[in-house]
Amino acid sequence: MEQAHSLLLNEETCSQLREHQRAEFVFEWLRFLKKLLPTTDRADVKQNQKRLVEQLTRVLTSSPGPPTRCLLAHCLALVYRMGDSLTSSLTVDRCNDIIRNKDDSPSFLPSRLAAVACLGMLYEQLGRLLINSFKETVANLLKAMKSAESQGRCEIMLCIEKILKGLGVSAVSCHRDIYKAARTCLTDRSMAVRCAAAKCLLELQREAVFLWSTELENVATLCFRAFEGSNYDVRVTISKLLGTLLASALEPRQAIAPRPGSKRNSLEEVMELLSSGFLRGGAGFLRASGDMLKGTSSVSREVRVGITQTCVVFVSILGGSWLETHFSSLLSLLTEWVSHTRATQCPADAVACRCCVSFILRATLGSLLGEKAQIAAAKEICQMISKQKRVVDAALHEGNVETRVSPADVAASQHMLVCTLLELGRLLQDLSSTAAPLLQDTSIGMFDTVISVFLQPSASARLAAAWCLRCVAVAMPAQLAVMLDRCAERLNALKSCPEAVAGYSAAIAALLGAVQLCPLGIPHSKGKVVMTVAEDLLRSAAQNSRISIQRTQGGWLLLSALSTLCPTVVEHHLPRMLLLWKCAFPLSVKDLESELRRGDSFTWQVTLEGRAGALCAMKSLVLHCKDLLTDDVISRLLPLLSCAVALLTQLPSLIKSYGKQIKNAATVFRLRVYEILTVLQPKTYEESFGTVLKQLLNDLTGPEITAGAELNLLPTLCYSQDLALLGPGLQDMDQHYIEEQLHGGGSGGGTLEYDPFTIFEKAQEVPTPLPPACALTAAAVQLFGVIFPHLGIQQRAQILEQFCGFVRQLKGARQQTVQIHVAAAFCCALKCLASSRRNLGPEEVQRPALSLLLGALEGSNPLLRCMAAEGLARLVQVLNDSSFTVSITLMSFDKLKTARDAITRTGHALALGAVYRYLGGISSTQFLSACVGVLFTLSQDSTSPEVQMWALHALSMVVDLAGPLYHCHLEASFTLVLRLLLSTPHTHVEVQQSLGRCLNALITSMGPDLQGEGVVVCMVRTSCLVGCAVMQDSPDSLVQAQAISCLQQLHMFAPRFVNLASLVPSLCEILLDYSVLINLCSSYLSLRRAVVACLRQLAQREAVEVSEHAVALVKELPRRDNTQLDVTIKEVGLEGALFSLLDRQSDPHICRDIRETLVHMISSAAEGNLAHWLKLCKDVLSVSADSTAAASVETQQEDDGDRYDDSSAFHAKPESSGPFNNLRWSTRVFSMECVCRIIAQCENGDLAHFNMALAQEQRLHESTDFLVLHLADLIRMAFMAATDHSDQLRLAGLQTLLVIICKFSNVPEPEFPGHVILEQYQANVGAALRPAFNADAPPDVTAKACQVCSAWIASGVISDLHDLRRVHQLLASSLAKVQAGRDVSSQLYNESTFTMETLAVLKAWAELYITAVQSSRQRESPCSQQQSEEVGAAGAGLLKLVQTDLATLSRLWLAALQDHAMLTLPPQYSNQLPSTGGLFYTAETVEQALPHYCSAWATILHATALWLNSTGFIMVDEGPANLSRPVTPTSMGQSTSMCSVKSPEDLNTDRLHLILGISVEFLCSPHSGDQMEYIDSCLQALQALLEVPWTRSKVGNDQALSVELLSVLHRLIVTRESPSIHMAVLELVHQIVCAAQEHVKEKRHSAEVDDGAAEKETVPEFGEGRDTGGLVPGKSLVFGALELCLCTLVRKLPQLVPKLAGSPLWQGVQTYSLSNTDCRIVTSALAILSELPSICSPEGSVSVLPTVLYLLLGVLREVMKGSVEAESGQLVPGILQALRTVLTSPMSRAEKSRGAWTELLRCALHTLLEFWCEDKTEPGMDEVTMLTALTVFLLHASAEVTTVEPLQTCCIQTFRASLESKDPLVLSRSYQLLVSLFQGPAQVARPFILALGGCLVSQLEGVEKSRPQSPAELQAVQDAVLALEALVFAADETHRPQLVAMLLPILISLLLDENALASAPAASRSLHESALRDLMRIGPQHSAVFKSLMASAPHMKARLEAAVKGNQESVNTKTPAARVISKSTPSIQLKINFL
Repeated sequence: MEQAHSLLLNEETCSQLREHQRAEFVFEWLRFLKKLLPTTDRADVKQNQKRLVEQLTRVLTSSPGPPTRCLLAHCLALVYRMGDSLTSSLTVDRCNDIIRNKDDSPSFLPSRLAAVACLGMLYEQLGRLLINSFKETVANLLKAMKSAESQGRCEIMLCIEKILKGLGVSAVSCHRDIYKAARTCLTDRSMAVRCAAAKCLLELQREAVFLWSTELENVATLCFRAFEGSNYDVRVTISKLLGTLLASALEPRQAIAPRPGSKRNSLEEVMELLSSGFLRGGAGFLRASGDMLKGTSSVSREVRVGITQTCVVFVSILGGSWLETHFSSLLSLLTEWVSHTRATQCPADAVACRCCVSFILRATLGSLLGEKAQIAAAKEICQMISKQKRVVDAALHEGNVETRVSPADVAASQHMLVCTLLELGRLLQDLSSTAAPLLQDTSIGMFDTVISVFLQPSASARLAAAWCLRCVAVAMPAQLAVMLDRCAERLNALKSCPEAVAGYSAAIAALLGAVQLCPLGIPHSKGKVVMTVAEDLLRSAAQNSRISIQRTQGGWLLLSALSTLCPTVVEHHLPRMLLLWKCAFPLSVKDLESELRRGDSFTWQVTLEGRAGALCAMKSLVLHCKDLLTDDVISRLLPLLSCAVALLTQLPSLIKSYGKQIKNAATVFRLRVYEILTVLQPKTYEESFGTVLKQLLNDLTGPEITAGAELNLLPTLCYSQDLALLGPGLQDMDQHYIEEQLHGGGSGGGTLEYDPFTIFEKAQEVPTPLPPACALTAAAVQLFGVIFPHLGIQQRAQILEQFCGFVRQLKGARQQTVQIHVAAAFCCALKCLASSRRNLGPEEVQRPALSLLLGALEGSNPLLRCMAAEGLARLVQVLNDSSFTVSITLMSFDKLKTARDAITRTGHALALGAVYRYLGGISSTQFLSACVGVLFTLSQDSTSPEVQMWALHALSMVVDLAGPLYHCHLEASFTLVLRLLLSTPHTHVEVQQSLGRCLNALITSMGPDLQGEGVVVCMVRTSCLVGCAVMQDSPDSLVQAQAISCLQQLHMFAPRFVNLASLVPSLCEILLDYSVLINLCSSYLSLRRAVVACLRQLAQREAVEVSEHAVALVKELPRRDNTQLDVTIKEVGLEGALFSLLDRQSDPHICRDIRETLVHMISSAAEGNLAHWLKLCKDVLSVSADSTAAASVETQQEDDGDRYDDSSAFHAKPESSGPFNNLRWSTRVFSMECVCRIIAQCENGDLAHFNMALAQEQRLHESTDFLVLHLADLIRMAFMAATDHSDQLRLAGLQTLLVIICKFSNVPEPEFPGHVILEQYQANVGAALRPAFNADAPPDVTAKACQVCSAWIASGVISDLHDLRRVHQLLASSLAKVQAGRDVSSQLYNESTFTMETLAVLKAWAELYITAVQSSRQRESPCSQQQSEEVGAAGAGLLKLVQTDLATLSRLWLAALQDHAMLTLPPQYSNQLPSTGGLFYTAETVEQALPHYCSAWATILHATALWLNSTGFIMVDEGPANLSRPVTPTSMGQSTSMCSVKSPEDLNTDRLHLILGISVEFLCSPHSGDQMEYIDSCLQALQALLEVPWTRSKVGNDQALSVELLSVLHRLIVTRESPSIHMAVLELVHQIVCAAQEHVKEKRHSAEVDDGAAEKETVPEFGEGRDTGGLVPGKSLVFGALELCLCTLVRKLPQLVPKLAGSPLWQGVQTYSLSNTDCRIVTSALAILSELPSICSPEGSVSVLPTVLYLLLGVLREVMKGSVEAESGQLVPGILQALRTVLTSPMSRAEKSRGAWTELLRCALHTLLEFWCEDKTEPGMDEVTMLTALTVFLLHASAEVTTVEPLQTCCIQTFRASLESKDPLVLSRSYQLLVSLFQGPAQVARPFILALGGCLVSQLEGVEKSRPQSPAELQAVQDAVLALEALVFAADETHRPQLVAMLLPILISLLLDENALASAPAASRSLHESALRDLMRIGPQHSAVFKSLMASAPHMKARLEAAVKGNQESVNTKTPAARVISKSTPSIQLKINFL
């Protein structure tokens, strides 16, 4: 293929290829040429032009395929445009000659079509250069068209379209001729020709003014005729044509010469044209008149659907502003359509026409208007409804004779009301809470207007009004409870009016249905109201026969709707419901028989309606309240169902007796019986199977069955991918709402009045239930499927034989209908068998089953064949018998070999593809080869495109099912697909679509292998790309969608081979083309879905490149008519266009993909282009100026205005809307989500994003952008969103504000040190929060605002108490609201919302209190005094604010915690829950309340613990004055109750156990993995509690509790890796151990006092271990603590465990690095270990001591060896402190344990000395730590331990060795430790003095000769002097003078003479001064010794005197200098040196 990439065709290579390869080679050359020519130098083109034209002409005459001819035409035109255009006329002549050629053979046709295509492109590209030959060419084409077949006619029309495009106004001379030809083609039998003619006329109308002026009416009539018998493509194309013409007629694009008597068309005239078509169709006058006389409707549904689409195009072209201005006129004209008697002659027609008008309203109002204009439109609709209501009222009042309206007008008005009410509902649902102004506008009275319709005589109007009310409730949930009350009141008041009963009961049911879509719900009391109303209606139904039916229907409708509320509501009413059901049915079957003998048609109608309603209520209960279906309830329902089933058999006789009056009621009754039986378990009604089956057979095959149900019945039973064979699915169309009218058979689609019981279903769109007869068939099929698996083998065989018999006996249409019904029923049964994993049965069942499916597989209905293929797949799955599977496939092979008819071939081809669908794929290579061979053959049968399509579809499924087995067929398959793609005509679109699916499957089968470099892989990859290119050039949208999907797959597996530079622009062009008329003119929704899905995948990998390619495309594009989206791309890039597209899209798939695409782009590109993205989000958000209007009010409320000058920017006039306009609230909510994502993205990036100083500094050096620089914009966006009308946007704004506060609260302001950057936005945050605390704010908004409030105050941004008080006031108002409690009478939402809001408030206050306490503690801590003072000042102010409400808060917190504890009890304790609920939740709302408690309890727990800590558990009786009601039904609060008042001690114990219980329960929970902050809160709460002495005494006294806590904490250490959690756990363990210590001490002390043993030396045996010393695991606190400490230490220092240290994981590790936190964790664990012996008995301490010493010395050894790198110096002090604690333990001196302790401590000392001996040779040995540890031992252990030999000698030798060290630091530390030893106990000090004194003296005597040179050496000498001094003073008084006499000469020897002093180094001088100071201090103390020494040694005296004199002179010289300096120092110090 590489050889095809040249300017000229490589003819040599081409000639060597086979035919199909040659076609591929030529196509690839033309593709390359198309890209190459525009970039080639013009001279090169001219040089090769002649040769190039020859080659192209040769291709032209060689019968090119359709894709090739299109490319050929393009390339030929490009050659002349880029090169020399003079010879182009020769090519035109050549093409004309080919067209004139009389050769009609099929082989010549491709050349003729190619010539036509070339002419079109030549004229389009060269335009007026070919003007001379233009007339001749057009004449030639029009002449050729007369004898051309459909492909030729289609191609000629497209050619003329291009000619017109190229010549423009110059073609005017041929306009009339072209018009005449196009008129004929517009009603051609070929749909492709009609489409082409429409496109041609669309181009013609640009210049041919007569089309939309004089000929408008004729063209309109022609278009109406073209709609008849049309397909979807034709309707789309022609509606675009006619809509454009009508828009041009109304608002001409160019001036028209005025004709005499002519005037400009008005909207009424234009609509009259459409109206005539809508009402009379496209027929001529005579036919229409004849139909009118006969009273029949001649308008086909295709015409009406087409005209509907035309109307949408017409309005869309005129635009949103036009619609806004003319909406009133348009609405009145549209309502005339639907009110006209010709449009509503039968119910089905009426339904279809209503759908059409509804679609026009939805497609225009829903997408062309912004929110404000939509509100205006809604007002207009309300006025229309009011006007119509007045008309009907006038008609109903008989007295007003003059103005009376005919009954026909009243009947017609109902349809108008239905359309307007449904559209009003949709508008309100779209607007959501932004529609609030509409409800508040009293001039309209929207609510009253809608309610007034409930008194209308029309049921459909009443139901539409009820649905409209439901939409109001969904949009504004606050209105739901109000409207329910209002409707219930009106219903009670108008109980005697049948219309009112029906209307208001429907309204209440609809409103109850809305609750499912309103998260905030309704109060539970409303359920009781509805139950009462329903019960009243049912009980009073028999009182007045005039309204019996309405009351019966209304009552059961209300009960059915009531079941949709949660089971907790229904549970209370179930007994009454069961009673009502019981009353509705006879007590037994015998009573039923007696009942049949009495009554009349009316009573039976009422009875059947009532029982049908009762059954529907049962079904609703089963569906929505499964938990309530206990065995008891089912046993009470079953007798009623038995009666219902028995009544089924009597219905025919009843209908026979009472006529057709009860026929509809009987049908509905049967339907309800089937529905309830379908949802129940079949085993419950097994005894009724016989009766039910008999009825089912009758309904599926009986004489009264209705035809045309297949389109509602079969698709759900077909395999979803097989439905593609039937053309574009409804789900793939923008117009599915009206297109389904053409698919609904005779019924024309569903509508609400067919089944009012669907009004409470959970759905956004209005339900469209089918007519009862159609619904009955569907229900019968479903029920048969459910029952069949439970039948016996005999019964199954019998029924299937009956089915086959019915199909064989019948003929014609009835046979087809029965076949469809029975096949559907059996397929449904197979589906149920497969899902329940049951077997079908033996041969006797299999035979009729197979016969039934094979008959359907060869049925004439394609949908039936699809279902039969799926049925076969299910049959094979159910039987799971390989021999049966093989026999099925062989039979299909045989059929395909012999059959010649298309139906059989298509059915069996599909069966081959489907048979292995549920068997895990194809595993037989033999079957695969045979199957591929057969399908290859069928797919090449060009005589039957249908067979080709089905065969290729089957092949695509085989490829998917075969998996890797298919690889050997891949190359042949790719060749086949490509050959067919290159040869299939564009008119056979369905074949191309199947080829696309096949190519997609092949690409998936290849998978990542497509990345390979082998020859075969390269060929396959090229085939893929060529195939995609062919499909991309297809005119059909679905084929293009397939191409994009294939390229997406290719990009997934081999991304580097997909050229984004060409793919992205092609995707964007599709989006651009369909931007303006997105409602209609994008032919297929599936194409847009494919484009956006592909963009999503591309953006996931290469977001930046995608965006760049899109912008590059738009810059190159010329300006076109549809410029909205390309302007958007030019201004704000692809991402801006996607935002714009998202706003106008309603399809959920596309919206989801667009959102994901934008999210991927943000994650890839936002951080690098912050300003662009933030401006984009800001533009999207600020499109609606409503928020600024709402916000501007807030500034008025701020005092100290001049303090907040910066905030003025936030309330300025709204800026221009930028590139966006009229964006919806949902798009703006998404923009706020994007802002949050951008912030999160930056969090993982550069630190400068959240550091202003760093950002400003980096900005100077490089052109980067940082988030902190856009903080003002972020705050502004959050503010605008938080103050918007839309509740959803307010929530998003508050969430964004919360994120901003969390991320930026600690960012300092560089210009004002000590301040943070957010301080300047205080006013804005306050203004954003205030509206959320208004009385009318929804609870979820208030709850979120509370969260923001607490975060804002707790962030520490506000330091001023006055500012703090403002925001605090908001929370205070919420607290007051919580105290007031829920007001039941005025409650708007579910009780759980009160829980949500209350807990949000309490949590916010808890956060404040925690922050305040922590700040005040920080101020009290000594570290960082200045900073803590600033923080503490704010904290103190905050604490003061909180403390005023603390008494109230503490009670509420405790109550909330008790509620939470109750709710988290295991299910087996549910009976312990209070029957009325807790303080903040009701019994009915437990499920809804639980999540709110789960999010708030941890913070409240922490705050409560801090409060108890502050009070010390001392009860202060404040009384309940601060609360307006008792806080809690239990004793948790202090509310005074009459029953058993607990003592303060008991109350405190309860509180302690509550907090401990909640904490332990949570910490044990396995689901707390991601809730680290909750764990932290629990631990901090427990710490706060254990700081209180009372708590410690309780915990210490309860060993089981302590052990339990330790085991939970141990588990936490093991399961959590967080260092902060570990640290908190260890602190808590230490507190628990301390509590135990205190307890043991107290017991010992009291025992001593009691026994009078204070004088005794023996300590009573308290503590663990008792007499035996045994510690029981699981019950011992000491053992638990040991386990926990060991676990902690081993995690940080695995070398402590020899086995672990020797494991492969740790063998290579030489040193272990410990962070500061790790060091703290280790020292905390050691501290706990050291305390453990003290809580044991003497024997117990002996048991524990070896472990404690082993771990202590183990850690010490690792530190001494240097194998641990610690970041801080706190590790060694911690170890030594722990060692000291152990050595000084009272157990070491206790009588019973003294001996054992002495032995163990000697061993420990010996071990320590051994460490020294073993490790001193190692390079990193820490001698200082060793000596210090030795000193701790010597000083703090008893003398018995250290004075024993040889330990004492070893210790002395260790110190002697250290004194010989060359390291001055070691020497210095050795001397310091000797000071401690010399000053220690005499028993310890004496040996060391004797052994080391001489050494010390000799070392000091040697200093005179080698004086210190460095500070370290100086320090060593000074420490040695101190050691000697300590030795002197340790001696007895008698020996001290001798030692002083030895010390003084040494000190004098350290003095320097006067001459040496001046030149001595600094260290030596310092030693001199130090020695002189010591002499002057010691001399006077021992004056006698001093004098005698001076007398005996004159040289010493002289040396000392000289030193003293020199020192005195230096002091004198320093003093005056100091004085001078002090005088010259200025009184004011300058901070900046200006020099």
